[in-house]
Amino acid sequence: MKKQAKDLKKGEKIKIAGKSFLITEFEISDIGKQGKRKVRIVASEETGEKIVLIRPEDYPFELE
Repeated sequence: MKKQAKDLKKGEKIKIAGKSFLITEFEISDIGKQGKRKVRIVASEETGEKIVLIRPEDYPFELE
């Protein structure tokens, strides 16, 4: 199932590049130059790998 970035919540699991990540931090910014808000997501994998993603609010993410 896919969900837009703005609809994600802390604690949900998303798939990125075939790996499963748990959202640990979630923040939505104000409208910028491009006319869209940006979403900042910090997610971690079970092995401890941590990633930070910054995407437009309508970017689709695959849920696990």
